[in-house]
Amino acid sequence: MFQEELAVTEVETRGGITLPKGFRAVGLHCGVKKTKKDLALIVSDVPAVGAAVFTLNKVQAAPVVLSKQHLAVRKTFRAIIVNSGNANACTGEGGYDDACTMADVTAAVLGVYPSEVFVASTGVIGEPLPIEKILRGIQLAAGQLDEGEHESAAEAIMTTDTFKKVATATFEIDGKTVNIGGIAKGSGMIHPNMATMLGFVTTDAAFDPEVLQSLVKTAADKTFNRIVVDGDTSTNDMLVALANGESGIEPLEPGSEAYTIFASNLERVLKQLAIDIVRDGEGATKLVEIHVDGAWSEHDAVKAAKAIALSPLVKTAIHGEDANWGRIMAAVGYSGIEFDPARLEIEINNASILGPNYTVMLPNSEANKSLKGDFVELVVKLNCAEGNAIVWTCDFSEQYVVINGSYRS
Repeated sequence: MFQEELAVTEVETRGGITLPKGFRAVGLHCGVKKTKKDLALIVSDVPAVGAAVFTLNKVQAAPVVLSKQHLAVRKTFRAIIVNSGNANACTGEGGYDDACTMADVTAAVLGVYPSEVFVASTGVIGEPLPIEKILRGIQLAAGQLDEGEHESAAEAIMTTDTFKKVATATFEIDGKTVNIGGIAKGSGMIHPNMATMLGFVTTDAAFDPEVLQSLVKTAADKTFNRIVVDGDTSTNDMLVALANGESGIEPLEPGSEAYTIFASNLERVLKQLAIDIVRDGEGATKLVEIHVDGAWSEHDAVKAAKAIALSPLVKTAIHGEDANWGRIMAAVGYSGIEFDPARLEIEINNASILGPNYTVMLPNSEANKSLKGDFVELVVKLNCAEGNAIVWTCDFSEQYVVINGSYRS
């Protein structure tokens, strides 16, 4: 999973996005949704180095376009403004103007530059933002910022999520305490490509911009880019990290022990957020951790694992607690990797289901028992070389259809 465990603390949730020094946040209801919180503001009290990764979907929401532009021209940032309930995607010039206005008003109430603000939106595609409600909400949010409002911020970015996704870590570097805080949202439309649905990370560590950008991308590739709910890559995917240096440590450099400590903790935090997204997959009843071992390369292992994770037939079989190894075999077969099918082995929750030369290890009635419970560890051994990877997904239930069949009603 993560080979480097140096000085990694247990992932917690205390303090959330405002656990790192110098960060405040708030979440409130401004009227995009009928009653639930729908606007979050996250602020660093001092300039913070920014890094981000965004969706590779060709259709990109206005806040994605604007935030990419801000990242291209600035190295430090002060705020992230997020609305939920409306994606501001496929809304044309008017939608882009609304995203700019969100940045402008946020900047004005905080006394910073608009380009120092990341803008994010999530929700229904193709509907204009109720921009006046959002602008009034921004004014209110600026007056309610507080270190203790991390839970309200995590709640305000949710859409079909059934629980808040929060993870934190605290550790020491050079005798000083360093903190990481993270929140995310996501439940459906999950098949990230460079990012997750929406994820925000704060830290009081210090970084040069290029170093933080590289670190965030690497960590996202190992976590958020290895989760699958339904195979749909959102128009609004965004992972943003802010590092304000308030811990007092020197900027971290690749190759140093301190950098390794931080990177391990960051991956641990992002991994927890990513798994929580899968665990909360729309209609999901089982978290599925797919290990592909013995591939010709890590790249091949990831391809095979994602093919399994994306298969509706595999996902429905897992939901029905049917250890149908043929569906798993078929998914690996069309993944595009090179392997010898006769050497493939399959284990489910430590039970050997299929051996080499297509040897069935257990009768169906016994094999199916391996799928009981809400966690499934599926191991596929290709027995070719040393490449391995882990991807997380969930089962498909009838509720996924119910939720997405009535999403706009």
